[in-house]
This record gives sequence, C-alpha cells and structure tokens, in this order.
Amino acid sequence: MRVHWFLAAVHLLAYGLALWAVLARGAAFRRVTPEGDGARHVLLADNVWGISALILLITGGMRAFGGYEKGTDYYLHQPLFHLKLTLFILILLLEIAPMVALIKWRIALGRNRPIDAGRTRLFARISHIEALLIVLMVVAATGMARAVTFG
Repeated sequence: MRVHWFLAAVHLLAYGLALWAVLARGAAFRRVTPEGDGARHVLLADNVWGISALILLITGGMRAFGGYEKGTDYYLHQPLFHLKLTLFILILLLEIAPMVALIKWRIALGRNRPIDAGRTRLFARISHIEALLIVLMVVAATGMARAVTFG
C-alpha cells in the first residue's frame, strides 16, 4: 500500500515540477539575447523539465501498467486516460523543435561558439502551450481518480 502512495505522490510532485520547469524555460527563452546571453537559464530549466518528464513517464507507466493502481484494463478502457496520453504525445511532438535546438545550443556552448537564438520567441510560446497541456493532463488525471465516465 505504501508503494501505491509513494508512486502517486512522486507522480503528482513531478507534475508540479514539470509545470514550473516548462514555464521557467518559456520565460527564460524570452530573456535570451541575440548574442546568447541567458541561454544557460534556458538550459537549466530544460534539464529540470526533462527530468520531471522522465519521472512522469516512469511513475505513470508503473501506476498504469505495473499493477500498482486500478489495473491495466481500467486504464485502457478509460477515455480520460486516452486523453491524457494524447496530451502527452502532443507535448512530445511540440518538444521536438526546441529539443533539437537546445541540443545544438549545448554543443555550441561546449565549443565556445555562438548559439542560434533566432527562434527563442517561438520556443517560449511552445513552452507555454506545453504548460497548458500539462494542466489539462492533471485535469484528466483527477477525473480518472474519481472514475469519471462518459456516456
């Protein structure tokens, strides 16, 4: 029983951390100058965002498919779980362009070269959209916890 509680707590805390990180990253993107000043703040927030997303994926997978919660059958037949996964996939798709750009930033900074800061405004918007999707995932999760059904 304590493992259930622990996984649920870590999962929920990871949502809070993810929301903070993606909002902080979006704000940091807006402060990056064309010369690349402020890039390290973006990368720090991005590290936290990535770690929290990994924690969400691991704890969510364990809870849904590891026998720690309501059971795989419940989740596979729960429309809100499908919504939650769809939102997660949307986040992953939105994350492709910023992720590729930030990998290039890390390489450039590691070689003491300038970064390409040309799409920081776009990446800030993407980060804020991802924050909204995280909030919607939490809304779906609360419905699942209450066994909300449709129809």
